[in-house]
Amino acid sequence: MKTLLSNRRALREYGLVDKFEAGMKLLGLEVKALKEGKGNLKGSFVKIIESRVLLIGFNLPPYSKSADQKYNPTRSRRLLLNKKEIHKLRGFLSQKGYMAFPLKLYVKNNIVKVEIGIGRHLKKYEKKDVIKEKQEKRDLDRSLRDKY
Repeated sequence: MKTLLSNRRALREYGLVDKFEAGMKLLGLEVKALKEGKGNLKGSFVKIIESRVLLIGFNLPPYSKSADQKYNPTRSRRLLLNKKEIHKLRGFLSQKGYMAFPLKLYVKNNIVKVEIGIGRHLKKYEKKDVIKEKQEKRDLDRSLRDKY
């Protein structure tokens, strides 16, 4: 499993409740561009429109060796989930304050997959608490390591 892109900021901004793995409907040149290391998950989100799950706001520049002039780098891309997962995702998104966002794009068995996270936006004091807990854990690990 090779990670192509990751959205580290999403984990800082949102409290994660659940994760899904979804396939992604892409063009051949888009897959090549992803493997080239292009793409940006910043600001993208997942939305359900007419029982279709879409990744909106994902910017994927064209493949460097492509001559396609009509390519739209910010088009909405369809995500492939089964009905049970779509129903569960819809249940979360119908609640106030919850949203779905991509965490990372990776290749699994030569297929591009996207990991979707569901969560709610953290308040400033919640972010500070998370940082404080991480720092305390680091200090504890450091003291145990120095002790032995």
